[in-house]
Amino acid sequence: MVSTYVSYLSVARNLGASLSSVASQATVARDSSYYKENIGKVTTVDEFMGDYKLYSYAMKAYGLEDMTYAKAFMKKVLESDLSDSSSFANSLSDGRYAEFAAAFKFSGETETAQSDAQRDSLLDAYEESFDTEADDIADQTDYFEENISSITSVDDLLSSSKLKNYVLTAFGLNTEYTSTSFLKSVLTSDLDDADSFVNQLDDDVYVNLAKAFNFNEDGSTDGDVMSEDQLSLVTSAYAVASATIASSETGEAYDTYFAAQLGNITSVDELMSDDKLVSYLRTAYGLTDSETDNFISAALKSADVADAIGLSELHDAFNFDEDGALADGDTAQTSEQTAATTAAFDENYQLLIANTDTEDAVDNYTTRIASVTSIDDFLVSNDDDDDDDNDDLPELWEMALRAYDIDPDSVSRSEVRKILESDPSDSKSYVNSLDDDRFVNFDSNGDVTVPLQAMSESVIDDYAAYYKQNKIRYLEGDELTEATDAADEEITYFREQMATITTASEFLADDRLVSFALEAKGLDPDDVTSEELEKMFSSDLDDEDSYVNKLDDNRFAELVGAFNFDQDGNISDEPTGTVQQRGDVLETIDAYVRLTLEDDQGDSNTGVRLALYFERKAPEISNAYDILGDSALFEFFTTTFNLSSYVSNMDVDKQAEMISNFIDIKDLSDPEKVDDLIKRFTAMYDMANGTGTTSTALSILTGSATISADTLLAMAQLKSG
Repeated sequence: MVSTYVSYLSVARNLGASLSSVASQATVARDSSYYKENIGKVTTVDEFMGDYKLYSYAMKAYGLEDMTYAKAFMKKVLESDLSDSSSFANSLSDGRYAEFAAAFKFSGETETAQSDAQRDSLLDAYEESFDTEADDIADQTDYFEENISSITSVDDLLSSSKLKNYVLTAFGLNTEYTSTSFLKSVLTSDLDDADSFVNQLDDDVYVNLAKAFNFNEDGSTDGDVMSEDQLSLVTSAYAVASATIASSETGEAYDTYFAAQLGNITSVDELMSDDKLVSYLRTAYGLTDSETDNFISAALKSADVADAIGLSELHDAFNFDEDGALADGDTAQTSEQTAATTAAFDENYQLLIANTDTEDAVDNYTTRIASVTSIDDFLVSNDDDDDDDNDDLPELWEMALRAYDIDPDSVSRSEVRKILESDPSDSKSYVNSLDDDRFVNFDSNGDVTVPLQAMSESVIDDYAAYYKQNKIRYLEGDELTEATDAADEEITYFREQMATITTASEFLADDRLVSFALEAKGLDPDDVTSEELEKMFSSDLDDEDSYVNKLDDNRFAELVGAFNFDQDGNISDEPTGTVQQRGDVLETIDAYVRLTLEDDQGDSNTGVRLALYFERKAPEISNAYDILGDSALFEFFTTTFNLSSYVSNMDVDKQAEMISNFIDIKDLSDPEKVDDLIKRFTAMYDMANGTGTTSTALSILTGSATISADTLLAMAQLKSG
């Protein structure tokens, strides 16, 4: 008769082939296919347990087949909160129940407008945008100042898109649609000729543009293309036009522009046609949006109107008559009036600078986004919420737009709604028609949904738990404390970084993340190369012949399945599941096939089944109580050391002490020592069951007589002493 150990080796040494053979069995293949195709349709515990084929398949996969009938009990297991150490599943001594509950997520992923990582990333981008804006203004201005002196003709200027766009921006003109030929006609016009091209346009913006340069009608220059005053006006105009937040630099640019441009103003209409000047006056005289431009224009012309609408101070600062013109010899302002206006502007602008501190805006965003459950909530103005102290802060959507380098003034609230309701995965959706990405999670109905990340939050939780278990197993005292702290540090890094990963390439480029994920799966990072990992992550998990599915170790396919990457390595919602993520589905199927293999072997030799089971579970055993809590492992132990069945009647702590004296638990992480135990088990099993041949030497070595529990404990205590 073939010994149990030989039978075990015939399976274990060709485990991949053995598993493939079982997986290809008609019944197993059919049941596995059904499970894979239908588990994603389940959303509740009742639906799951109501489909007997799904439920019984999963119960067998996790070694709980004998408990399939106990649906009320198992429902409590599945509904347990595993983060609560006192929850039902966690309170059971048999760890298989908690493991089973962890494989399913009936509580679902957390639906939120933004994950913490998404929120933090958006707010970081928002705050950074202000520094970026200031740096960009400075860089563009430096470039303009360094290169404008080399311009000798209008064609030189217009052939440089960077210089041309700088000028257009400074004067508030569209950089995309303003034609070059039109600009050339403006810049080469004779300002003293009433019939020249620019004067015929009857638009002060183009007149001011022409005044900013010294081009002749043929496009040439007789000297410098710009004087220092002209250069100062254009650069200050650019700074004012480009800045979206109050700063000391922008305030100085405003003052420079106001002083330079005011001397050219000869009428109220000219002044009102310059948005920058109007903005300057609004700040200087504390005007709100309720004081329209028409009010300002009327107040500048009429003292009576100004008095009636409370703008007398503004009227008195200028010298326009009731027709909006200036009397001969008058200027728009005297030097004293200009000084007073500038002083008023500077004082009020300092308040604006103080109010642009991003800290309050960030705090408001963080508070409000936490309670957002729909797009309607997201688009509620600060003026209309319950907080009276945030009315002057930027709106949530304005901050989101700015974070993604979109001018909030260029997008209406209704357009923001259409963007947020769009499906980024639909190439024809509104947001994709804009070639734009969004970071806030709403569905097409405007409700919050689960943030799409490279790895779902629940899977990250699982990997964090697996990683920590593997790192602290067998440790005690100071070693346990140090290992726990180190593991927690790595878990924090993994959580934070995974929330920022957008492609498989990004993940694979971070060795720290890769090592964490591999170790969480019980895989040694040194045993796999970067090239092999790249091939794994580009494999099609649905193709049995793909690279990762052809590997002997199924854990690699499970690892790839834990991520929400498509075959091209991009984040996609297709791989995500409902109560089980893709990786969990693969783990369940692999576990089912392995259990079926063990059961099949047990039909002919129970010893082989127990040996295969022990070989599978040994690396997960952390202490003696893990063995005591698992009847199969305990049977393996008692058989291996020829223990009496009365051992189970001993005090549980004494049983644990006995196990620890017979087996060094740390040895169970060493495959060679596990194999030594299996050799001993199979020999003892054959001797006890007459399924193999036993030698006299083995009988003498192991002792063919059954030893009492008390005697064995005494022997173990002597050994430990």
